[in-house]
Amino acid sequence: MDKKKWIKHIPLFILEFIVLAAAAVVLYFTLRATDSKGGAVKDNLDEEKIAVNEEVKEMVTQPIEEGKDSKYTGIFNVAFFGVDARDGSLGRGNRSDTIMVCSINMDTHEVRLVSLYRDTYLNLGNDSYGKCNKAYALGGPEQAIGMINMNTDLYITDYITVGFEGLMKAVDALGGIEMNLTETEIIHLNNYQSTMAAEMGIDYAPVKEPGRQMLNGLQATAYCRIRYGGGDDFRRAQRQRDVLVAMMEKGKKASLGELTDAIYGVLPSVRTSLDVEDFLPLLGMIGDYKVTVSDGFPFEDMRNGGTIGTNGSCVVATSLEENVIRLHEVLYNQKNYEPSKAVREFSEVIEKDTKDYLQY
Repeated sequence: MDKKKWIKHIPLFILEFIVLAAAAVVLYFTLRATDSKGGAVKDNLDEEKIAVNEEVKEMVTQPIEEGKDSKYTGIFNVAFFGVDARDGSLGRGNRSDTIMVCSINMDTHEVRLVSLYRDTYLNLGNDSYGKCNKAYALGGPEQAIGMINMNTDLYITDYITVGFEGLMKAVDALGGIEMNLTETEIIHLNNYQSTMAAEMGIDYAPVKEPGRQMLNGLQATAYCRIRYGGGDDFRRAQRQRDVLVAMMEKGKKASLGELTDAIYGVLPSVRTSLDVEDFLPLLGMIGDYKVTVSDGFPFEDMRNGGTIGTNGSCVVATSLEENVIRLHEVLYNQKNYEPSKAVREFSEVIEKDTKDYLQY
């Protein structure tokens, strides 16, 4: 759909998912809160500087069919970044530990979450190649969004970045979330929260038993950071999505006061391009949205790995082109998508750069 036709309606579209579905999205929204008032940092991005593959741009900006009401229809994609910034900064200079596309279908009320694994070898948005989480450090949100667009044939122009401290506060404001933990996960979770607590000068409560557990904000954030005990970064990205879904379910049952506390508690740890003025009256509408897809890119049967030159250990798409075809099916139910010329070229470069380093 034509972005210009529906951009003014973002408060309804996004908020209903966001207050529901994620620390990320819950975090940001506020009554015109500004950085000087202790609110979210509003980032007025220059969309002309955000890379979008030309074929995609031409397709997305085609006129909407005459007579069709587009006010509350279509799919809106927003990029979500999580950064572990010790100094509280959320912009350029930080590598993004979490890179996620949140795709919201306003017709069906479906939310689809797809993580881009942070160590994936991709075009960084400037025709150099390396681990994709480097794009945020090099050029901030604009380059990171462009990196996503260029490698996936998506057209994203908005983002939300949250620091881990914001996630902690959001979970606490919701009264905690329930997660199912293994004995191995408990060991690593406690190690992470011990380190985090020492850095922040706070106490922590060790998790002692496996199984279904109610986690507080620090525990949930530590859980999101686990990358050991099997599954590596693939499993960590899944944990991050699981936490967002758990927050969504808890948010559906939360009172207006709890949701408001969650929002205001995390605003100082959020930076975003979105501009929402009147979300509080809409909080009663959040129960209709449901996460129907939770996956990772590159997809499990379409990825490999290896130590790629000076880049270190990387995740590698066996074919970026084939992964993009699958991604458009996952996000849009689009069969037989034809990737852009740019994606085909990037796919060839990635194959050439990595073929001598792959594990199998």
